[in-house]
Amino acid sequence: MGGRQDNTLASESELKIVTQKLTLRMALLYFTMLIEQERLTYWIDNFYGYGSWDAQIWYIGYEESGGDLPEDVAEKFNYLYDSQKTFETLCDIREVYRHVAFRSGGSKAGIVSNLYEYRFDRNATLHGVWKNLIAFAHGYRNEELTDVLAYQQQRFLLPDARKEALIKLYPLPCPHNHGWYYSWLDLPQLSFLKSRALYQDHVYNARIDRIVENIAAYRPQVVLMYGMDNINMLKQSVQKVFTDVSFKMVKAVKQQLPQYHHADLGGTTLLITTQIPALRHNRVETGFDWLEFGKTVR
Repeated sequence: MGGRQDNTLASESELKIVTQKLTLRMALLYFTMLIEQERLTYWIDNFYGYGSWDAQIWYIGYEESGGDLPEDVAEKFNYLYDSQKTFETLCDIREVYRHVAFRSGGSKAGIVSNLYEYRFDRNATLHGVWKNLIAFAHGYRNEELTDVLAYQQQRFLLPDARKEALIKLYPLPCPHNHGWYYSWLDLPQLSFLKSRALYQDHVYNARIDRIVENIAAYRPQVVLMYGMDNINMLKQSVQKVFTDVSFKMVKAVKQQLPQYHHADLGGTTLLITTQIPALRHNRVETGFDWLEFGKTVR
């Protein structure tokens, strides 16, 4: 009896492994069918974020969010390619989000049909990171913050308002730091996609050079780079353009202000922090007061 049971368990285990491999192969094939090389390359070369380069406040995040579903990624790539927008103009986030279907479950399933409705329409949900970026801006401008959701819906990142820009250091949509789905793509000419590290090495210099050169050209009031893990490399990149700049590190105040590096770029305040404007793993002790942070650095 024991031998039969062992054989049954082994067979079930083997079947599970085979099923997982088939599922992975199907997902790989589906991802490859959806993502076209020309459109992916166009996104890497031309997507820098949302809002306007003329904005007073620039938020620079580590990488574009999303990427959990290949359909979402493909819809973003298709929008930019079809619109033929280039790096000279940041995207209108409301327009991009109208072209990305809402595929999540939860309370909004069946109520909203695309990401625009999810974040900006009358049934919008407040974004966990954006609410703190909005708070930072209000603190920096010394403006009263009354209704964060209404501001997100009506004013956040509007290109014509020229108040904020949300720029991405790395362009490809990525859901988290653990998975790198782009390695699945069978694109021999884009061998740098085989790993996240190769991809970041490939795109870093061109992107940070353009961002820093645009800081010099557009002169925003403040640039907040958040969620960064390459502080020293970023400093060196900034100093290639602003050769005389020096940085000062300001220590964190627990649950009030994040640790950050500060520099004056000829009238533009540059702030670089490893912290993100959200709780890590929903732990309250990892959060900061971003409204107060804005007030502190103005």
